[in-house]
Amino acid sequence: MSDNLTPDPNEPARPAPAGKSGSAPGADGGKPGWEREALERIALAAINEQRAARRWRIFFRFAFLAVLAVIAWSLLDLSGARVDSGGRHTALVTLDGEISSDTQANADDINSALDSAFDDDGTAGVILHIDSPGGSPVQAGIINDEIHRLRKKYPAIPLYVVVGDMCASGGYYVAAAADKIYVNKASIVGSIGVLMDGFGFTGLMDKLGVQRRLRTSGENKGFYDPFSPDTPKMDAHAQEMLDQIHQQFIDAVKAGRGQRLKDSPDVFSGLFWTGQKSVELGLADGFGDNDYVAREVIKAPDIIDYTVKQGITDRVAKRFGASIGSAAVHSLISAGKVSLH
Repeated sequence: MSDNLTPDPNEPARPAPAGKSGSAPGADGGKPGWEREALERIALAAINEQRAARRWRIFFRFAFLAVLAVIAWSLLDLSGARVDSGGRHTALVTLDGEISSDTQANADDINSALDSAFDDDGTAGVILHIDSPGGSPVQAGIINDEIHRLRKKYPAIPLYVVVGDMCASGGYYVAAAADKIYVNKASIVGSIGVLMDGFGFTGLMDKLGVQRRLRTSGENKGFYDPFSPDTPKMDAHAQEMLDQIHQQFIDAVKAGRGQRLKDSPDVFSGLFWTGQKSVELGLADGFGDNDYVAREVIKAPDIIDYTVKQGITDRVAKRFGASIGSAAVHSLISAGKVSLH
């Protein structure tokens, strides 16, 4: 009998044994088509990665363009150049913030703007808008001197100060040189005084057992070192300096305001007042803002701004230079800072 029997066509087919048929489920025992799904997932992940990389490239390109635009703007922002007015107008210069060599309210920029304003043939009058708590007596004095010089050089062009929120101490030192001062009733005006501030840590150092080792080549080189005790001689010398600068401040105010100042012992005591009270004391002349003074006082309602706008590069350079200079000074002199605040 032969082993190769022909199967009966009417007999149902028998299932093939597991692992012996080519039509069996996936080799890993999963559902059919798993290879395709895996490939689709890999392709989708690659596409998402490409999209993310493309978005980052676009972002960095825009960021680079933004940086270039800022640099170009700072280089082209030359607002200190002469303004072409084209007609009769009121010139505006703004002094905003602390008066210091490393801020926008520095003497060089303010005086440059004032020079351009007075030198313009179309200028009918100048408004110096001040919103400042004060600052360096040196910087304020330089601006005060320049205003007096320009008023003598251009006697037909008046200069009026318009006060914003505050015109105190060094800010008022500058304002006193104007022909007239206009305020808001709620403005803060005055504070005609000088201060020197600092800290002393000697008591704390004694409690902590910390010893200060300071050696100097001059008897007073460590003047007002915060880690060394002060002496009556130091206090007397500091007070003499403050009184001298205060008298310079008083003389500047009297020269500018003249007989308009009321005879009151409080005027030069360092107190400050509202704009309304400042008019009563003769520290200011009336009430008004920029538009009012240009329209009603100067009679030239068109206002052109001559304020020097510092570019980013200028501000960074000034702050960097001021930081280097300040560090050098403080490494040599550990005294308090004198300011008109």
